[in-house]
Amino acid sequence: MAEKSIISRPVYGKLSPQPGKDHLFVADAEGALAILDLAAGAAEGFFASAHIIFIPRATGQAFSTPLRALKPAQYYEGPSVGAALPRLKQTLSAARMGLRVYLSGTEGLIGQAMQAALEAGIDHVSIQTEQRGSLARRMQCVHCKGITEDVTTQPATCSHCGLLLLVRDHYSRRLAAFQGVCINAEDRSEIPPSEEVFR
Repeated sequence: MAEKSIISRPVYGKLSPQPGKDHLFVADAEGALAILDLAAGAAEGFFASAHIIFIPRATGQAFSTPLRALKPAQYYEGPSVGAALPRLKQTLSAARMGLRVYLSGTEGLIGQAMQAALEAGIDHVSIQTEQRGSLARRMQCVHCKGITEDVTTQPATCSHCGLLLLVRDHYSRRLAAFQGVCINAEDRSEIPPSEEVFR
């Protein structure tokens, strides 16, 4: 579970079935377990009007069959969050009033999907979130503004400009990312050891 000491980080809950005609689930990796747990307590036919967007990541096909077995009205499996976002935005733009949105999995997925839902005009009370799986961080380099996905080390290298960055505990909801600041700006030859801290 995410550290509670980071004031800027959103608070995540637990998915639960909500009344409504339309349900949109967006999950990655172990986030599928949150959907399956919800399904165990849902009424029969709950998924008949549901749309599931799932990004397996390193879990491969482990959750694909159980998710399809829920018999959602629509099911999409994508190779990455970036590849799934256009489908999510299209789905949200065509949504009817009363849509319930369920987001589960990594913080990077939840943040980006939450942005898309809010931009589409979905009321925040209609959105549930549950963090599951990896605590790898989505990081924005404050110097080049590039985003590096799935950061697990401290410090981390920016995938855009190559700077060695201290991954700060400041989370930007607007960017759905933690901020990375150059750790050796005074002396670039000073390279602290990298340690895996965000698993």
